[in-house]
Amino acid sequence: MLSRVADSLYWMSRYLERAEHTGRLLDVNLSLMLDKLGTSAERRWRRLLLALGSPSTLVWDGNYQRLAESLTFDGTNPASVSACIITARENARQVRDEISSEQWQQLNRMYHQVMEAHTEGELYADVQKFLPFVIDGIHLFHGITDTTMSHGEGWNLIQLGRYIERAAATATLLDHYYHEHAMAADKQNDPYHYLEDIGLLRCCTAFEAYCKVYTADLTSDQVLEFLLLNREFPHSVRYSVDCVRQALLAIQQESGHQPADELTRLTGRLQASLSFVDISDVLSQDVDAYLRNILQQCRRIHDRFYRVYINYSVQTALAM
Repeated sequence: MLSRVADSLYWMSRYLERAEHTGRLLDVNLSLMLDKLGTSAERRWRRLLLALGSPSTLVWDGNYQRLAESLTFDGTNPASVSACIITARENARQVRDEISSEQWQQLNRMYHQVMEAHTEGELYADVQKFLPFVIDGIHLFHGITDTTMSHGEGWNLIQLGRYIERAAATATLLDHYYHEHAMAADKQNDPYHYLEDIGLLRCCTAFEAYCKVYTADLTSDQVLEFLLLNREFPHSVRYSVDCVRQALLAIQQESGHQPADELTRLTGRLQASLSFVDISDVLSQDVDAYLRNILQQCRRIHDRFYRVYINYSVQTALAM
């Protein structure tokens, strides 16, 4: 597969996952604003910006509604949901013949409805009505992808982009939540901390899945264990890393890239750090450092993937 095609499929998937993640964080935080007790709006929304990687185009100015609207509708803001959908659609347009007609139609439909939101303010004036539409649309796109696209190299590139973005986003989210309030052991039974733990789980669509494992007994350590180490839940870091490794192994087998051996070792090392550890091992060390190390390893995997499959040298290409 041409590196240009691989690049577009990979980033199309990453931007869609980023749009969904940002949309969920906004939706949950807007709902939590109905609670007038506990943390201040400034503390909560500053944490959201940190969880999104502290976008350089955004600053907290005391108005959470304006911030939410910018992160939702502002197509000129690269961190916004709309901008991610627009960029994902542009990447899909460049590889139109590599995806199915149904995939293109769904993504194109989302794009045009996003653009309408810029010109028909009355239709999507309510951010909390618009965000579920986007999230549902992305879920539908992934379902269409799985049922209409051959599960070959292109499909695996989409899986790779989706899950490496998810692993990095979830690790960043956990880092900032755990750093802020989960360490306050004397406040574990405080209603505010209980609500915040529910909010963190909802940010990862994990509340009901968590309750099936631990019931409704929420503790910060158990929430961390579930979102970090659960091998069955699709939004856990471990599950995402497992999917990244599976996708990379499949891509390597299909493409025959020998330089991918180092990439295989990087993903294997990250997978082992999550598969052969339990929560007591994580809690016995610096949790923040552990989570940041996961994020750093995800970046190394991304960089190595680019060197092997996207920005490879002419000599490497001739040797294939």
